[in-house]
Amino acid sequence: MAARKGATRDWVRFSYTDPGYDRPGAELAKHWPRLHRGDAERLPDVRRVAATCRRGSEARKLVVVDGDDATLAAGVQDAWRAFHRGDFEAAWNAGRELGPLGASAAVKAAGVYATYLAESGAAAEKLLLEAVALAESAARACPDYANAHYFHAFALGRYSQRISVLKALAAGHAGRVRQSLERALELEPKHADAHLALGLYHAEIVGKVGGVAAKVTYGASAASAEKHFEKALALFPGSPIALMEYGNGLLTMHGEKAQARAVALYEQAAACRPEDAMERLDVEQAKAELG
Repeated sequence: MAARKGATRDWVRFSYTDPGYDRPGAELAKHWPRLHRGDAERLPDVRRVAATCRRGSEARKLVVVDGDDATLAAGVQDAWRAFHRGDFEAAWNAGRELGPLGASAAVKAAGVYATYLAESGAAAEKLLLEAVALAESAARACPDYANAHYFHAFALGRYSQRISVLKALAAGHAGRVRQSLERALELEPKHADAHLALGLYHAEIVGKVGGVAAKVTYGASAASAEKHFEKALALFPGSPIALMEYGNGLLTMHGEKAQARAVALYEQAAACRPEDAMERLDVEQAKAELG
């Protein structure tokens, strides 16, 4: 089947080039556990790809490039290599043609790019909506694949932040985000990034509607937010994004009262040694917050 053409958009290049972010050949597998400690994604080798595509015909339908399982596995790994070195356009374009496992690389690339690099707000929102749809397709095809649900919540959460939390609440996006995150955690209880995202879910609702309304209407609370933030850091100590988002969440909920704690978390994030392009962007953002 011919590869589908992506929408035309001008992608801003990742500027913090570092040869250490490239993981050619066996280097990807060697560094995989550290690179994916946050999202708990398993190495997409031939066995993993074959098992995923055997779960149902829908999974195979999402593969729109020709080749056997070995070819598919190599393609998914290359999509992740592109993501880790900061070539988010390549990760998006390749990953979304490679089935549910490739969709994870594509959606993560879209979310990071839209958050940190996209210059056009409209283009970023369009990209995120495409990523939401892709993740939804992956979740339908592989309902027991934790990251299909997590990355749906990830993309929809990023989109909701761009349109404002209040608009997202009115549109019902918050409930969909929470449902996807809870499903991801049912399947993968030690998913650090899902705990982090669920912490943000609670924090942003508390910050926008207040503690009482958050609890009564959405089942959200500051205590739950902090519990999930702490769990994320326990699962992935030294994660720059977890440290930074914990600080953001505290400020969202508590304002100036939490400034000292937030600054301390930003300082820890800024001092982290980034292992790939995403972490470099997280660290640079933490430095900017301190500045």
